[in-house]
Formats: sequence, C-alpha cells, structure tokens
Amino acid sequence: MDAIEIEIANEEDMRAFGERLARVLPDGMVVTLDGTLGAGKTRLVQAVAVACGIAEGTVVSPTFVLMQSYAGDRAIHHFDAYRIKDDDEFLELGPDESFESAGLTFIEWADRVVDCLPPDRLAIKIEVTSQTSRQLKVVGTGERSQSVSEELGSGWQR
Repeated sequence: MDAIEIEIANEEDMRAFGERLARVLPDGMVVTLDGTLGAGKTRLVQAVAVACGIAEGTVVSPTFVLMQSYAGDRAIHHFDAYRIKDDDEFLELGPDESFESAGLTFIEWADRVVDCLPPDRLAIKIEVTSQTSRQLKVVGTGERSQSVSEELGSGWQR
C-alpha cells in the first residue's frame, strides 16, 4: 500500500481537495486524519462538509465534545481522539454505529485509537511544509479505500 502524495499550496487547494474527496468517497467510508496541531485536519473536514451540503461554518473541531454528527446531502460523523485516554473511552462514543452507517466518518488524531479502527479505511497524514502549504500522504488500507486513494492521486493538479 503505497502512499499517494498530494501537494497543497494554500487554503484554496485544501478546499478543492476536500471537494474532490467528497466526490470520490463511497458511502460508509472511514477517513483517518493525522498531523500536528494546526496542520489542517478540521479544515479538510470542513471542506468536505461544505461539498456535502452542510452549511459553511457549521463544522467545528470536536476536540472538547469528542464527536459531532452533521446532516447534509451526506451525513458526516466527525471524531477527535486527541483527548481520548484509551481505546475503551473511544469505543464508548459508539464509533461502530458510525462505521456501519452510510455516512462518511472522519477521525482526527486516529493514531491514538488505531486498534479501534476498521481494517479498510482511508488514512490521510497532513504534514506542514510552510505557513500555508501542506503535503498530504494518502493511503488506502484495504481494497475499497485503496481504490479511492488511487482515484484521488490520479490527475490531482492545482
């Protein structure tokens, strides 16, 4: 499972990538997001949400509430594992219901709960490369997500 590398030059590129992600993600896909504080994890979810018909400004970081769900043309379940103490605390949030739903599930700081994640998921690591630019490393961990990863990398040019 090779990583697809995507260069994001600025906020507009992140928005465009989020729109593309919304178009290619199949229903029920789980997307994990890892990167340092301020890397753009929530910003990416916001871009996907707007592309899914959720009003701009609705999606906020779930750091303190741990999980939010949003209804639009497609439902989005948004978890933040930053403050999660252990796997049991994460499982108490009911992620399996989200994983089994037709909506899209995003998990920020997913590396903290990796043992709780479904085997087939799209993993996105966001690296800060400058004040405005980011490098995304996208990996599909199963057959379905690998296909999404390849489609995302194919023809991405900004």
